[in-house]
Amino acid sequence: MSQPAYEPYDDALDEDLDLDDVTLAEGVVDHSALRAVRTKRADSALPVYGSVDEFVREWLRYVYRRPVGHRLRWAADWWNYDEAVNRLTVMWRSWEALRQDPGVGMSHWYRDHADYHMAILLSPDGPFAGSNGDQHTNNRGDPLPYTAPPDGMFPDERQL
Repeated sequence: MSQPAYEPYDDALDEDLDLDDVTLAEGVVDHSALRAVRTKRADSALPVYGSVDEFVREWLRYVYRRPVGHRLRWAADWWNYDEAVNRLTVMWRSWEALRQDPGVGMSHWYRDHADYHMAILLSPDGPFAGSNGDQHTNNRGDPLPYTAPPDGMFPDERQL
C-alpha cells in the first residue's frame, strides 16, 4: 500500500512557521519542504516536534524508509504497542537533544538511538510481529505506514 507524496496537514501544529512555501493546496503540504522549514527552527531551544506522534508522522517515517510487511515488521497504528511508544519516545527526545550538536550529534543519534531501536521495532520478533494486513505494509522507498492516533493521545508539549 503506497502512501501519497502529499497528505492533509493541520497547520495548527506549526502556527508559528511560515508555511507559504510548503503549502500545495488548502490543507495539503509538501512534507519534504516542511522538513526544510522546520530545519530553520532547529537552531531554537524549542522542540521541533511537539509529540512523539508528530515526530513519527512528519519526520521519522519519511527519512527511515524500509520495505515492511514481509521480513521487516511495522504497524501503522504503532501507538497501540506500549514498547513501540516507549522506544519511539526515547528516539524523539534524544533526536531533539542531539540535533543541537552541529558536529556529530545526528551521527550519534542514528548510531546510538535510531539504528538500535528501529532494528528492534522492525524485527520479525519485535513488538509488531503480529501486525498483518495491507495497512501495515509498504513498497520499497515509500514512507513507513501511518494511522493517526486518537485525538488527544499525544498532546503537543510545546503548548503545555
